[in-house]
Amino acid sequence: MRNLILCAALATASLFGMAAHAESIQAGKEYVELASPVPVSKPGKIEVVELFWYGCPHCYQFESTINPWVEQLPEDVNFVRIPALFGGVWNAHGQLFITLENMQVEQKVHDAVFNAIHKQGKKLATPDEMAEFLADQGLDKDAFLKTYNSFGVKGQMEKAKKLAMAYQISGVPVMIVNGKYRFDLGSAGGPQQTLQVADQLIAKERAAQ
Repeated sequence: MRNLILCAALATASLFGMAAHAESIQAGKEYVELASPVPVSKPGKIEVVELFWYGCPHCYQFESTINPWVEQLPEDVNFVRIPALFGGVWNAHGQLFITLENMQVEQKVHDAVFNAIHKQGKKLATPDEMAEFLADQGLDKDAFLKTYNSFGVKGQMEKAKKLAMAYQISGVPVMIVNGKYRFDLGSAGGPQQTLQVADQLIAKERAAQ
């Protein structure tokens, strides 16, 4: 419940926060510079991470803004989504996301999961419920359950937990650029401003290479 409140608080702040201007973003205002940088998954590329939860309404609303932006990212940028794992249904949904990533499903399946939770009122809180729903999206139930319960997926869950701790996150949606800079809708001033901050920090890292 604490993190549900944090999720809501971040988005509320984003509605009233000051817009981030490209020429004036500052550490401690629009973004936080991490004291201990976190290694990126693909050295040589500028990494942009979004931490999210399928059940967060603000992550759901952010999808329509961030997805077109991701599609236009240049070749030297590696975009990664990581599920936030705060226990309970957060972990179940995180395991669902990692499973779907391992199955290499198209974005429309992720969209269907978001819509099921936020438009259809489905909880998708158990593997069987997930499998039944995903069968309607064209996924094989047995293949899904086998992947969901696999050693590889569980290992990736542990990695996601460690990364969230290293990033020092307390709510979602939140973004990290190159393992160094953390920011969110509240600090940036809104969804579009969040991506403007990301663009400036990407440019900052590119210039430093």
